[in-house]
Amino acid sequence: MKLMKKDMGGSAHALALAGLVMGLRLPVRLHLLIPAVENSISGNAFRPGDIMRSRKGLTVENTNTDAEGRLVLGDALTKAAENNPGLILDFATLTGAARVALGPDLPATFVNDDTLADALLAAGSAVGDPLWRMPLWDGYDTMLDSDIADMINAPEGGFAGSVTAALFLRRFVDAGTPWAHFDTFAWRPASKPGRPKGGDALGLRAAWAVLKGRYPA
Repeated sequence: MKLMKKDMGGSAHALALAGLVMGLRLPVRLHLLIPAVENSISGNAFRPGDIMRSRKGLTVENTNTDAEGRLVLGDALTKAAENNPGLILDFATLTGAARVALGPDLPATFVNDDTLADALLAAGSAVGDPLWRMPLWDGYDTMLDSDIADMINAPEGGFAGSVTAALFLRRFVDAGTPWAHFDTFAWRPASKPGRPKGGDALGLRAAWAVLKGRYPA
């Protein structure tokens, strides 16, 4: 729990990106959503086995109370999709599995649109903010199956943990809407030249470069 305060890294990224968009006055209709949740023990805390109904109407069996972030993020994605957006970007310090797979420097990036994915990867290389595209692998979608709800929030076993988390979120995004999900560590565990130890922007500069190119001021 020592570093759990850094779990607001995804929200910090979204706030920073929104600030850049507004500061440069990009010609976009920006809708910023910050789903915030505290996973604390209390009398009204959710429990393993609880069934929750999402904003989209999908029911979720809670199989892991530490996978609370994706529950509120799913509702935020649903809210974002209600306005028929041309693009959705989300940032989250969502899974330890992403760090196990790629380490602290490469945000696991999931994109449902190849053109958007290519733009993000190219921008990341150009501005020194590398990303690594991970698969939205349909074959793992059944890992989210539940016997008593539309889906579970986290499969057992830990296999492909960042992929199944992204597949969970994909269920809340309209298929025709370009969407990118950044599972970013947002933290630098050791100092490097120009990069002090502590909170860091990982994926932010790449996303900003894409937005500037896509919506020139």
